[in-house]
Amino acid sequence: MKGFVFHGPGQSAWQDVPDPAIKEATDAIVRVDVVTICGTDLHILKGDVPEVRPGTVLGHEAVGEIVETGRDVYTVQPGDRVLVSCITACGRCRFCWERTYGQCRGGGGWILGHAIDGTQAEYVRVPCADLSVHALPGAVDSKDAVLLADIFPTGYEVGVLNGRVHPGDTVAVVGVGPVGLAAIATGQLYAPERIIAVDLDPGRLEAAKRLGADAVADAREAPEQLVADLTDGLGADVVIEAVGAPETFELCTRMVRPGGHVANVGVHGRPATLHLEDLWIKNVTITTGLVDTYSTPTLLRMAAAGRLPTSALVTHTFPLDQMEEAYDVFARAADTGALKVVLGEPQHDVVAVRAA
Repeated sequence: MKGFVFHGPGQSAWQDVPDPAIKEATDAIVRVDVVTICGTDLHILKGDVPEVRPGTVLGHEAVGEIVETGRDVYTVQPGDRVLVSCITACGRCRFCWERTYGQCRGGGGWILGHAIDGTQAEYVRVPCADLSVHALPGAVDSKDAVLLADIFPTGYEVGVLNGRVHPGDTVAVVGVGPVGLAAIATGQLYAPERIIAVDLDPGRLEAAKRLGADAVADAREAPEQLVADLTDGLGADVVIEAVGAPETFELCTRMVRPGGHVANVGVHGRPATLHLEDLWIKNVTITTGLVDTYSTPTLLRMAAAGRLPTSALVTHTFPLDQMEEAYDVFARAADTGALKVVLGEPQHDVVAVRAA
């Protein structure tokens, strides 16, 4: 089969790779119909995630069809259309019992496109399939569903829920790429008074307004002053960092009010300074996190009901074999206007989900 292979920082190729095979009784093999590219994949290509070994097929988000299962897979069977989650869960370790699947110690966590071959290929092996794929209702289009593999659970869980957004809050989202936009979309579920979007890219700020941001600010033009002006000098109740740079993290700590929350979502490849000389007295809570995807079933139901603006984030589509071109478009988002790039040709228009 073909897959998109990481060969070291700055080096990658769409090339022949071995077909995946069942290795454990809990595995499933999925034929990939639709896949997407994540900002984390760009971090890997830059060398920011050094544990990814050269020779690894990248990708951790996909929609496809089950073609084979191990003997201990019970929730899906060949022919089922499924969402492949970015997080794999064994279901047996302490962290899985606590629904912190991202920290799974039973062979799961973020492994696809990280510790093992991932989804940016024609087929993918998914370990621990019972808890790591989700059967899809026919009402959810594959190109919409693939956004629920990572960015919507990440923006919702690591941003909105970790940040403890409440009704009436002022929420600032720093970085409105796909995950930041997903945080804006899901943050509105909690009826904040206002959402402020901060970014360098005017196109992304326009997208943020379309998805519900009440105010936008250019990151180069003292956005903390806008936050102060809108809150009578208090600061934002919740600030969501969705970039992964020292400068944006430190900006978030300047924008948050005393007693507020900074929810870090961005993937950081460099150290950031924690200014405790200023923060120690402010009762600020700072959270970090890898997504756990415990919210995926809820988000799937919302998508099926038309309650999530998934389609609004897809700006470019490509056939699966144009992976290198798609990466180039996604990496040059400031020039191309790319938000979410989706690849593949869905094989099903409507698929009935089997009764439990």
